[in-house]
Amino acid sequence: MGRKFLLHPLTIRYGVFMLGLAVMSFGIGMMVEANLGVAPWDTLHIGLQKTFGLTIGMWSQIVGAIIILASYVIGRIKPTVGMFLNMFFFGLFLDLFMWLNWIPSGETEIERIVLFSAGLLIYTFGTGMYISPRLGAGPRDSFMLALHERLGWGIGKVRIGIECAVMLVGFLLGGPVSVGTLVTALTVGPLIKQFIPMWERMMAKPFGKTAEAQLIK
Repeated sequence: MGRKFLLHPLTIRYGVFMLGLAVMSFGIGMMVEANLGVAPWDTLHIGLQKTFGLTIGMWSQIVGAIIILASYVIGRIKPTVGMFLNMFFFGLFLDLFMWLNWIPSGETEIERIVLFSAGLLIYTFGTGMYISPRLGAGPRDSFMLALHERLGWGIGKVRIGIECAVMLVGFLLGGPVSVGTLVTALTVGPLIKQFIPMWERMMAKPFGKTAEAQLIK
């Protein structure tokens, strides 16, 4: 009975989803420790942490909760279980890894570059993991879709607009904006596009589907 439960497709999907969130948060933690700049949303979270206290993970949760509410008000996008899991556990995992001091820190410039690059790869690898089970978009992606529906702008324009605004607010609050921010903006999309199909092919076997069917779901 226990083995059957563990191998149930839904159990596998949630397991990969949660593991993906943990991997994502570890990668973000590495990028934060590298101190070469982070993604716009993380610039905001760090800026809020520096200005008002609490932890980066807590601010990720608070901002996520606000965004979930805003997405519903603006675009009537109903929250999903996956959305709430994303909001809560991503911040929890990030704070846990930082508290346990599991994330290395770079002393020299070369070490920081290596740490940032590894963190970026781990973050995008984890993003592919969490997206592949198709348990719902995260709060920030849902907010992007809500604005897309309300304003009628293309997804690309909406995403750029949101991230520029978020980065500016984060910078004004003391969040880090550096060369790593630009590198993240240019590379996250292409890297995630590489990892999502890989994970969806891996997830297709537990679902009893072909890889192609899973990819176009």
